Amino acid sequence: MNKALEIKNLSVAYNGRPALEGITFSVPKGAMLGVVGPNGGGKSTLLKAMLGLVRPQTGTVEILGHWVDRRVRKLVGYVPQREDVDWNFPVSAFDVVMMGRVPSMRPFRRPTARDRELVWEALKTAGMERLSDTPIGGLSGGQQQRVFLARALAQEAQVLLLDEPVSGVDAPSQHEIFDLLHRLQGEGKTVVVTTHDLSCVAERFDLALLLNRRVISLGKPEEVFSPELLNEAYQSHLMVLEIGGRTVAVEDGTPKHRG
Repeated sequence: MNKALEIKNLSVAYNGRPALEGITFSVPKGAMLGVVGPNGGGKSTLLKAMLGLVRPQTGTVEILGHWVDRRVRKLVGYVPQREDVDWNFPVSAFDVVMMGRVPSMRPFRRPTARDRELVWEALKTAGMERLSDTPIGGLSGGQQQRVFLARALAQEAQVLLLDEPVSGVDAPSQHEIFDLLHRLQGEGKTVVVTTHDLSCVAERFDLALLLNRRVISLGKPEEVFSPELLNEAYQSHLMVLEIGGRTVAVEDGTPKHRG
């Protein structure tokens, strides 16, 4: 079994309005997939449906060859959008990463030496061990995202789902986050990232999924990011221009470049 994710005929609706329609695709183990598409196109809903956080109308999701249940969720690390997190909650970076061990703990059990060891290893991998005692709200945006990545590592997740992990994060921190994701991919983990940054996906990802409620295209970025497919996905929200041999995608007035 070489598939990390397999989604078949997945449809989701909110208050009777379709958010995803007949989504079918698979992701091989160890791949790095960038999910791109317009605002409201279903990117966040797709990740939540994979985890069972929203209930589909139709379709199935398999992760590492199994239906999604409590046991399988332990193998999936999820990093939500920054606006979905209460950054004022009084916990340290260490506490947040320890939350990744909770699915493996029995009820009312205190963390073991092994749990603490895994937390420290995850913090070191993410480069956050020196800030382990810092309140999560006192960290920069990039540091906060690395703490949530460390939480997924402490969980011993094999599949990482990240929803806009570099939104609102400065450029150096963006590079650090994606460098870390590449390291984790090199260790055999499967990485799925939603993003608006076509340039980043084109330069750093093995696969791109172009989504607007349905799958427009899935494949290598250079195949998916054609002007025709981008226009089909973004419709009136995107202009695709050729400038100096480069494809420039402009969404909602914001240029997004692709080499």
